[in-house]
Amino acid sequence: MNQTASPNLQRPLVAVTGADGFIGSHLTEELVRAGYRVRAMAIYNSQGSYGWLDTVGPEVMQHVEVQLGDVRDAGSVKTLMRDAQTVYHLAALIAIPYSYVAPRSYVDTNVSGTLNVLEAARELGTGRVIHTSTSEVYGTARTVPIHESHPLQGQSPYSATKIGADKLAESYFLSFALPVVTLRPFNTYGPRQSARAVIPTIISQVAAGRTEIKLGDLRPTRDFNYVADTARAFRAVGEAGPEVLGRTLNAGSGREITVGDTVKLIAQVMGKQVEVRQEDERLRPEGSEVMRLLADHSELQKLTGWQPQVTLEEGLGHTATWFTDPANLARYRVDQYTI
Repeated sequence: MNQTASPNLQRPLVAVTGADGFIGSHLTEELVRAGYRVRAMAIYNSQGSYGWLDTVGPEVMQHVEVQLGDVRDAGSVKTLMRDAQTVYHLAALIAIPYSYVAPRSYVDTNVSGTLNVLEAARELGTGRVIHTSTSEVYGTARTVPIHESHPLQGQSPYSATKIGADKLAESYFLSFALPVVTLRPFNTYGPRQSARAVIPTIISQVAAGRTEIKLGDLRPTRDFNYVADTARAFRAVGEAGPEVLGRTLNAGSGREITVGDTVKLIAQVMGKQVEVRQEDERLRPEGSEVMRLLADHSELQKLTGWQPQVTLEEGLGHTATWFTDPANLARYRVDQYTI
């Protein structure tokens, strides 16, 4: 195990898979600030990098133990979770375009990795498992706003593997009474997000001085949720009473906006004039594009009191400020399409 500092052993211990990623690093900060000690899994690499955790301040990292491992390996998952009262399972392959290229890797990470977490929790008697889903499992909305009872549609290999993982989590609750909660975030955005997502794709290009923005389809609508609100949603279901167990709960803003209008709003927030050029390589296959997403988060609000606190305009402002820092922008290949 790699340990960044000597954690305060008086704090309750929780584990986070995917802690080195975008949402995972923000969740780690949220949990530490709420008084927890975090054992964080970062995917093994020969550089010893902790991913986005490398950018988190020492006041947080003194309460974080980092374990380099791999969610696909049952042994490293079990080591991560030992003695943790709760595990937040965020580790996943999430880029939709790359799931067309390497679908088996998505099965290995998203399905088999989730199985490893569930099995470890069952063996160790973990107090609660927070499993991460995605709004992509709904596919294009048939009814809006999208309630948790909406049909699931595997419109990409990525979404199909997340449906499989969600159903595994459900089965472990029903078969073994494993204390599982599935949180289904809608389109989370904010600082540290990969450029494969639409908002950092737009903002990074504008921040780099581009006046012509390269994008795919401008018609789909999305329900964007700022990352701090998503992190709070994870903590809310981790701390809620037993009434959340076995449930799947949406976390979204309840606001719908097209990709095209998102470009206009970002340009307004950043005080820039931009034009959009559509590139074929950025388009999903026709039957795979999710055309409409809009969350109904009333169940999460009813059970935990959670509701979004950051407006889209405020969140875009925070995100743009982060990306316009040259040190942050330098991490992104603005001229390269990231799948």
